Amino acid sequence: MKNDVKTEINRLIKIMKDKQSNDGTWRFCFEGSSMTDAYMIILLRSLEINDEELIKELARRIQSKQSENGSWKLYKDEKEGNLSATIEAYYALLFSGYQQKDAKQMEKAKQYIIRKGCLDKANSLTKVMLAVTGQIPWPKYFPVPIEMILLPQSFPINFFDFVGYARVHMVPILIVADQKFVLKRKGSPNLPDLLNSRISENDSFKELRSPEARSLIDSIKQCVNSLIGFPSKLHQMALKEAKKYMLARLESDGTLYSYFSATFLMIFSLLALGHSKDDQVIKQAVSGLKSLKCQSNGHIQNSTSTVWDTSLISYALQASGVDNASQTIQKAIQYILQRQHYQFGDWVIHNPYVLPGGWGFSDINKWNPDVDDTTAALRAVRKTVRASPHLRQSWFRGINWVLSMQNDDGGWPAFEKNTDKKILTLVPIDGAESASIDPSSSDLTGRTLEFLGQDASLTIHHPQIKRGVEWLERNQEKDGSWYGRWGISYIYGTWAALTGMRAVGVKKEQDAIKKGINWLKNVQNIDGGWGESCASDRERRYISLGSSTPSQTAWAVDALISVFDYRTEEIDRGIDCLIKLLNERDWTYTYPTGAGLPGSFYIYYHSYNYIWPLLTLSHYVEKYD
Repeated sequence: MKNDVKTEINRLIKIMKDKQSNDGTWRFCFEGSSMTDAYMIILLRSLEINDEELIKELARRIQSKQSENGSWKLYKDEKEGNLSATIEAYYALLFSGYQQKDAKQMEKAKQYIIRKGCLDKANSLTKVMLAVTGQIPWPKYFPVPIEMILLPQSFPINFFDFVGYARVHMVPILIVADQKFVLKRKGSPNLPDLLNSRISENDSFKELRSPEARSLIDSIKQCVNSLIGFPSKLHQMALKEAKKYMLARLESDGTLYSYFSATFLMIFSLLALGHSKDDQVIKQAVSGLKSLKCQSNGHIQNSTSTVWDTSLISYALQASGVDNASQTIQKAIQYILQRQHYQFGDWVIHNPYVLPGGWGFSDINKWNPDVDDTTAALRAVRKTVRASPHLRQSWFRGINWVLSMQNDDGGWPAFEKNTDKKILTLVPIDGAESASIDPSSSDLTGRTLEFLGQDASLTIHHPQIKRGVEWLERNQEKDGSWYGRWGISYIYGTWAALTGMRAVGVKKEQDAIKKGINWLKNVQNIDGGWGESCASDRERRYISLGSSTPSQTAWAVDALISVFDYRTEEIDRGIDCLIKLLNERDWTYTYPTGAGLPGSFYIYYHSYNYIWPLLTLSHYVEKYD
């Protein structure tokens, strides 16, 4: 067993060294669904940018992902396919011009869409895309008025109560909905045969079904009505403020917050406000979106994951024994230190008395640091900073920023502090329950504690650490697991919580630890590994994948290692399965284990089958050899 583990560690180290770029980064693909590929085709055709090579490549890629029943799926075991993903793919293939309606597979896709309720059953983002390109009508009255952006922060509900990644999508949506903007080019597809005969201007978007949702919208409108000024002038002020908001948050590559989806919407919103498609802002935004193309497979990423991957890989290599002074590590550290944020972003609105010092997720992110990337970066640079006094300012700014981001309830969010007003999850946009706010989560809280304990030497006796542990104990599920927001799902959250509590000194005899370990043992597969379906994320309950995946197996084994002083049968079986999974690649190797938006966006991180197995195998050797 020991020889096999060390052989696998050395194999992974060699692969990582070989895959490092000249600038010290690792540029793995951040692969989501076909949505971004489809939207890129739709955008290019709408703007009459006839980049045929790219359009043809994307069309081929989308076509290759179609299931036998005619649908497109977000993950392999999505039982009947995904309606919105199928609508997007079908529409994009027609718009590309490289697929015809009467083709056999297109006819199967069309029949699937009809069976599942037609275009009016799509999710909100898909409907916005269909509306701006002229396929469904805009509602006469969009539920959220654009004047909401003018509400001061002193109001009970205001625009900045939403988290940043929600705001940058809401603003362009509010603009195009307010203007009822449509850009339909000559020769674009027509989809009247996919419109439900009952659809109308009033029900083409999500209805305000619940009294709570209606109450929220009424509250927003009452706040808007209390603003002083003439309605027409307030309306124009709101449009100007919305445009200003977007343009002030452009990254250096022209994208909005470095997100494909937000930038796509921004382009249409600028067109709605009178910008020409040849405007420099729009041209640069399109160029930025093209730069998100993954070189390994042609996929258009929703953003790059360069800072995240580079930080985690350099840390994993150091944990596996690669010398911190080696060129491999030092090149990575130099890149990471250059990506630390020194300008204030929107996070300062809810955390106003702290200097910048965090890191973001993507290569060009300057506006939107997050806690997970910051702790990953700090882990990676710790040894270098310790040996280099002139770099310690970077370390202390980062640590201070992470500690300052702790929510009032004791947990940690991903992006912004105390953006957790649950009433905002009632906004009538699909996914709002997860996308509107950024509350404390088990995975962020656990991983932050693990960093603070392992790398900053803080323990349960520190008041902030104690509050974080107490938050995890309060939010443990009855079965002993924890739900993870940004990974799939209960395995991810349980791993983060257990390793975090152990790192800060929580005893293995504590009830929360014992319950978490028992849950992990109970969901171990026959082959010794672990595997959880993305359906868990949607259903908010554990659903077995029925097979084991490398990253989820690595997470579960790592959690067990953090608790047990001696090897156990479960650990050894997990290690054996992990090595087999890494060398006998099947469909589980590419199964998405990253989560973006429940029910809508899941991620296959191409880096994860290197990072987490390497860390787990290294921890195994370190503890038991």
